[in-house]
Amino acid sequence: MTAVRRATPADAEELVRLRKIMLDAMRPSDDLEWQPYTARTLRSHLADEGGPLAVFVVEAPDAPGTLAACATGTIDLSLGGPGNPEGTAGHVFNVCTDPGHRRRGYSRACMETLLAWFKERDVRRVDLHASAEGEPLYSSLGFARTPAPAMRLTL
Repeated sequence: MTAVRRATPADAEELVRLRKIMLDAMRPSDDLEWQPYTARTLRSHLADEGGPLAVFVVEAPDAPGTLAACATGTIDLSLGGPGNPEGTAGHVFNVCTDPGHRRRGYSRACMETLLAWFKERDVRRVDLHASAEGEPLYSSLGFARTPAPAMRLTL
């Protein structure tokens, strides 16, 4: 069984490294200015274990201090409605496995632990944006495409 643990502030730089791998797989960029800010933000959120953000990780078995995989989730609060009276929704993002550690079930183990974290908090709906490479994993965990298209405004 793969050992999954909750990330700590000390994991921030490794989580940023994995995030860069994931982002580069979708759209490569030489822009690194975001990394120190993201590490600082992660350290702050990871220090608050009761907060709305959680990251679950698997350490690289052959490299102490290095992460092999991660899955990040947040809990968002809105108004309740049918099927979701509490108004909570989970959002999964930043799921990544280091290329040298793929095909070992690490992302699945992180995702299963993250989904259990959502269930413990009575989150009934969890959303994510899937890459083509990640879609089989998410489908196998019960995720399904939704009919509603997403829209975004960047301010």
